Amino acid sequence: MEADKTKKQLSLNIVSSNVNHKGFGAGSIDLSNVSGIIIDGDEAYVDAGTLHAKSKVEKGIKFSTNKDDVPNGRKCWIVWVAVDRAETGSYYAGMTACEMLIDTEAKRGWKILADHVNRMDAAMKRKFMLEGLNETEKQALKRVLLEFNPEVWERSPEQLKELLA
Repeated sequence: MEADKTKKQLSLNIVSSNVNHKGFGAGSIDLSNVSGIIIDGDEAYVDAGTLHAKSKVEKGIKFSTNKDDVPNGRKCWIVWVAVDRAETGSYYAGMTACEMLIDTEAKRGWKILADHVNRMDAAMKRKFMLEGLNETEKQALKRVLLEFNPEVWERSPEQLKELLA
């Protein structure tokens, strides 16, 4: 193996569907421009596992729909990010946040799967729904978006910039 191989950068385009057929999967939703960002405290990062509920914070956790089952849970968020392309280049077109509680020691968590699905759909429909994020979480999200690609941030709608100001 070559020692100088660089680690592949994780991008916000994690699933490709360049298949053009009428067979299995026809009519399915194209997730090629949707990715998930995990916010855990003041840390935010792109996590390819979010689409399959296998993100770093979700692995090994048994989820309940009852918040009382996770009394010692810490608040984490999945932020669904939809990227679109205009003549000027890519931009963040939709973004929604979904709350979770995670108790790593007890291997228990709380989330409402239907809410996560509906919010992913809203992001794909170019909506911005980031209510519930506190200032620290908003700044962590903004930081990861800017670090990923400042030009994509600059081309994004003012609504997003105001929500994360």
